[in-house]
Amino acid sequence: MNMFHRLPLGAAKSLLVVLVFLSPAAATPARAAMAIQQVETTSGIKAWLVEDYTVPMVTIQFAFRGGSTQDPPGREGSVNLMSELLLEGAGDLDSDAFQQQLDDVGAKINWWVGLDAVQGSLQVPVDRKDDAFDLLRLAIERPRFDQAPMDRVRAKIVTGITAEAKDPLALSNVVGMKAIYGDHPYSRPVRGSPESLAAATTSDLKALHNRVFARSNLVIAVTGAIDADALKSAMDQIFGRLPAEPSLMPVSETAPKLAQFISLPYDLPQNDLLLAYPGVSRKDPQFFAAYLMNHILGGEAFTSRLWNEVREKRGLTYGIQSNLVNLDHASALLIGTATRADRAGETLSIIDTEIKRMADEGVTEEELEMAKKTRLGGYAIHNFKSSVQTANTLVGIQLDNLGIDFLDERQRLIEAVTVEDISSAAKRLLSAKPALMIVGPPLEGKKG
Repeated sequence: MNMFHRLPLGAAKSLLVVLVFLSPAAATPARAAMAIQQVETTSGIKAWLVEDYTVPMVTIQFAFRGGSTQDPPGREGSVNLMSELLLEGAGDLDSDAFQQQLDDVGAKINWWVGLDAVQGSLQVPVDRKDDAFDLLRLAIERPRFDQAPMDRVRAKIVTGITAEAKDPLALSNVVGMKAIYGDHPYSRPVRGSPESLAAATTSDLKALHNRVFARSNLVIAVTGAIDADALKSAMDQIFGRLPAEPSLMPVSETAPKLAQFISLPYDLPQNDLLLAYPGVSRKDPQFFAAYLMNHILGGEAFTSRLWNEVREKRGLTYGIQSNLVNLDHASALLIGTATRADRAGETLSIIDTEIKRMADEGVTEEELEMAKKTRLGGYAIHNFKSSVQTANTLVGIQLDNLGIDFLDERQRLIEAVTVEDISSAAKRLLSAKPALMIVGPPLEGKKG
């Protein structure tokens, strides 16, 4: 998945953590309502477990660190292609036989790839879990990568890429990522290109699988009708025979290239606007101050400053939003919206005014208290309302190396943020000249 995506309500694209996995807010009600157990097998595989016998189902979500950044140069899209073939035959089962057995046990397996991780999931009725676990084991341990499915899946991906090349907003993903991240692996499209996919071989995919799928770069979360002892056995069954260590290519730290103007001229009735500012890492002491500042600035639809000034007061857009984006090796604060082409300059001027006001004046006590209440109160509703969302959230916490006590610690850290903390974070992030990307008619006075 690219880091750019369409914002809700017709707004412009924004950066998204691939696997972007976890919203940076948490609520104590979520922690109080469930017990998270850490389970460790004899082979050292660890999983977080939330037992829930309300529905006779088991959900497993897991991730191997090392996503599309592990694509070999010239073979971009290989990790994504490899993941899509994991359901196309494994062990002694060809593609049709594997799919038939999956249907027979009533299980659902999904795979997806981000910039920093390959993720998978399994959902299965508890009475068929052992059969489903064995199918997942085969897919993880012994994928076939047969030529016929490989050619078919590759052709499907290429068809999608070719279609999106005619879409200015999809094309802007590629152009924008390259402009912002230069030659860094983050600049390369997750799905690759028709040329890079044509160069990928079965040997490439097998080599990638061997390099990425290992026990020490694996995180797991499980929810549903299974206890710790049964889960230990299942984890060894599914993952126990993988290599202990991966062989990942190193990925350097990077930051978005700011103070640049990127224009993609198209004959459209509106301009899509994206502004990129410096970000703050998850481990940075100012992270929570930056997070609450972003919430007040543009992170909360319907109540943020940007929403009020651009949407409510002037009707310049259907939606506007800002996002703090955290990848393993880069962070950014992005603002995205879309507006009529003849009012793009006005919209950018208002955004700039609000950015400057936040950097110069910070926020009020009332704004901060409301932001804390919203973020602490709403997290459980959004992130723990189903077994799948709970497992996905717990995988994200592990990928961010935040610890099993994160939900308790998070409330304390959010409540400790002061208006002075936000003023400091706002000056740090919003005083820079941003990168500006415009898709649509050229903006008067701007040349790109």
